[in-house]
Amino acid sequence: MSDYLTTIGLEIHAELKTKTKMFCNSRNNPDEEKPNANICPVCMGHPGTLPVINKEAVKHVIKVGLALGGTIADFTEFDRKNYFYPDIPKGYQLSQYEFPLVSGGTLHNVAITRVHLEEDTATSLHDRGDYSLVDFNRAGVPLMELVTEPVIKSAKEAGDFARELQLLLRYLGVSDANMEKGEMRVEANISISKDAGKLGTKVEVKNINSFRAVERAIAYEVSRHEALLDAGEKVLQETRGWNEDTQKTFAQRRKEESHDYRYFPDPDLPKLAISEISEFRKEVLQKEMPELPEAKRVRYAKEFGIKPEDIELFVNEPLYAGYFERVVQALKNKPSLVKLASNYILSDLVGQSKVGGWKETAVPPLILAELTILLEAGELSSRGAKELIALYYAEGATLAGKSLKEVATEKGLIQKSNNDELTKVAESLIAEHPKAVEEFKAGKVASLQFLVGQGMKATHGSANPGKLRTILEGLLN
Repeated sequence: MSDYLTTIGLEIHAELKTKTKMFCNSRNNPDEEKPNANICPVCMGHPGTLPVINKEAVKHVIKVGLALGGTIADFTEFDRKNYFYPDIPKGYQLSQYEFPLVSGGTLHNVAITRVHLEEDTATSLHDRGDYSLVDFNRAGVPLMELVTEPVIKSAKEAGDFARELQLLLRYLGVSDANMEKGEMRVEANISISKDAGKLGTKVEVKNINSFRAVERAIAYEVSRHEALLDAGEKVLQETRGWNEDTQKTFAQRRKEESHDYRYFPDPDLPKLAISEISEFRKEVLQKEMPELPEAKRVRYAKEFGIKPEDIELFVNEPLYAGYFERVVQALKNKPSLVKLASNYILSDLVGQSKVGGWKETAVPPLILAELTILLEAGELSSRGAKELIALYYAEGATLAGKSLKEVATEKGLIQKSNNDELTKVAESLIAEHPKAVEEFKAGKVASLQFLVGQGMKATHGSANPGKLRTILEGLLN
């Protein structure tokens, strides 16, 4: 076990879902394939152009702040962050420095420093041999930056936080935050020290584009720092990148400080008094807020008592959760069946959807609710239920208008509990499987279960397994 204490702070950028860019009327389209299609004189930094603040982007960040329990700024402004790079057409980036939109808050037990709004840079393409290209479609896209306090202690904790933030952004509808598209990018500030009261030298790893890479890059840096310090060397404060092929970080440049950017308020943009804008008031925005992931976890555990791992599946997939809620509504007079319904949704329905995609219309919520009722009544076996779900996925459209019981009866899947019928099934099994009968009489109890299984197979799951077992035992003893 290492003697070093790890300290991690994250800076996470997420592109916001708006129709247009942050300060101009160019389209914000992350799926645009044609380079330099969504550009205009404003986002290209032509002289004499004037930016205009995108109200929807500001609203998105305020919603994030409310969800985090942060403090929404009463006064805010945009600043010019000055640096030269080919992907910055103006020679500066419009961002927020001294007066961010959101201060404080927490998520996943991690304290938040600030959340502010800025514009994204263009996309640089370096895989062209001895030259690079720049696509300005992304230049000026609204970009939210969230900065955590340096309170994260492990690579896993950092990865879990990033996943939870992505989930929150999707619930709020402010960002798709697809890391593979670059819509969400993580930067990790990492240091280690043997002194709990003192931070080590900080190294920043920039633009990490997958959760797995976040965890691996942090773990690599921690190991690298430990090796340097153990060898009596120093850790340099610098910015590094992550190489997915080598699974190592690499040096990029010495770390800049805030004064290097020469921040100053942008003279072309108005200051904002948030409390004076009626649609940004807390009471107005609260009405638009959905149930958030953590609130849903608590409610599902309290109201339904389902397993934590099942709750997590519902929380992470709103399509499943919405369907589950409709099944729960259909079972409002049978709350004891909710857990059973949850099991069938997350096993059989999700299993079927892996082939043809999630189709709520294949097995409507009312049908699944009826299935659990028939199971409880003993009219349907678990095998019969599975066959019915598969049938609905295959032929759902042709079964519309019929009750589940009608379909199950037509297909011979209503569970047989009649003693005379099951006795005939048992007698056939004894005649067809003399070896199993002989083994059972010789003391091999498993042979009885084999016969029951064969009976279920022969009746397509419609035999009541408990009653069939009892009848078989009676005939064989």
